[in-house]
Amino acid sequence: MTRKTRIRAALVTATAVVTAATVSVGVSAAGSEKPSKPTEKRIAALFDGWNAALRTGDADTVADRYAKDAVLLPTVSNKVRTDRAGIVDYFEHFLQNKPVGKKVQTIIDVLDSDSAIDTGVYEFTLTDPGTGKKRVVEARYTYEYEKRDGVWKIVNHHSSAMPEG
Repeated sequence: MTRKTRIRAALVTATAVVTAATVSVGVSAAGSEKPSKPTEKRIAALFDGWNAALRTGDADTVADRYAKDAVLLPTVSNKVRTDRAGIVDYFEHFLQNKPVGKKVQTIIDVLDSDSAIDTGVYEFTLTDPGTGKKRVVEARYTYEYEKRDGVWKIVNHHSSAMPEG
């Protein structure tokens, strides 16, 4: 083997080793990529889904938006709801007023790929089932969302009427 051939062989070997190392690093880096964070728009749309669930008039449909271990501090009840039965009970009563929600102000904080907080002010137009009279209730809200088994769920929902209303 000539000196030139040995140098060529060494260069080919070195190139192969560098290529293999680069591919290995690329594969391990690709495997360790973190899932991307959802956009603020994606998190804001979770409220739209919840509001659409209200329009069904079905308490179970609304409760499906909540995690099994969710906590609900509702607007028009003094009782803290910490399980599905309590959440369904609240919405069975709340839905009798045919609530229509609308955000007035929203601040979204995407914490990571699987959790976010949406907080702000919303208002509900409620219709008295007996008289048909409508009234608007303005409230502060906080929704804490977590992605569980690939589905966004409400894990904490606090809503309280504005104190100066």
